[in-house]
Amino acid sequence: MKKLVLTLAMCAAFSAVAQVVNVSGIEKVVLPDGVPNQIAGISPAGDYILLSTEYNQGLTKLDLATGQSTVITDAQGAGYNARITDNGSTIVYRQTSQNNRRMRQVAVNRHNLKTGAVEQLASPSRDLKAVQLAGVASGNAVYTTQDFQLMASVAGKTRQLSPLGTDKRYLWASLSPNGQKALFFVGGDAAYVCNLDGSRLQKLGMLHAAKWLTDNIVVGMNDKDNGETYTSSEIVAVNLQGQRQVLTGSDVIAMFPHCAADKIAFSTPTGEAYIINLTK
Repeated sequence: MKKLVLTLAMCAAFSAVAQVVNVSGIEKVVLPDGVPNQIAGISPAGDYILLSTEYNQGLTKLDLATGQSTVITDAQGAGYNARITDNGSTIVYRQTSQNNRRMRQVAVNRHNLKTGAVEQLASPSRDLKAVQLAGVASGNAVYTTQDFQLMASVAGKTRQLSPLGTDKRYLWASLSPNGQKALFFVGGDAAYVCNLDGSRLQKLGMLHAAKWLTDNIVVGMNDKDNGETYTSSEIVAVNLQGQRQVLTGSDVIAMFPHCAADKIAFSTPTGEAYIINLTK
């Protein structure tokens, strides 16, 4: 059996202020030849990752124990905000296309990993809000509209939140695992968390592309660039008590984290993939 991961000598740089998570090690994923090299997701159990291209075309499932890869789809846009169900057996993804007027439209598909069956959940549309892709728990959902406003659906009723004003751009919206809080980034400002009615607004600081690890901890990236290329980026964990911990060192440009129960997967601009292993 081909060993899929190589343990790195890389040392995580821990915050002197607080320890938000326990890191047992960081491993580099050995990617088979011919597969995409950008991580688009990790299963809740941490047993496989999804890979896509840097342009979000297609999805490939890579088993972390065996190294076996399986092509899920070659659809355009599939790698953008793909979702894996809690039991790890179903993948929900976008499929972008052009209509007869050459206008972009988006459909939503569901792929059953056990049967291979593909079902279209939403037909191609110019106005798709992609609630299915933005996080749904206990009937609640959060997402951003095409004009970057923050929305929340609770008990079948949808309202606009945009708690810092409608003149802001809201990005990277996601719902907490318990379905009670919204996580989002405000362009030019910082990441925030609030309740689904917009109350208890909490600023988390600079944290791009943040994801929920638990109901109390989010993980994102603190990246810097020179206007053309990324010069540095680190994976950071922040809890809702305001404690902050840097998880990666300066020897890697760590970007776009994806979280499982005890793992955080991330990619680099040079097409490498890594797993941060966590312990209780």
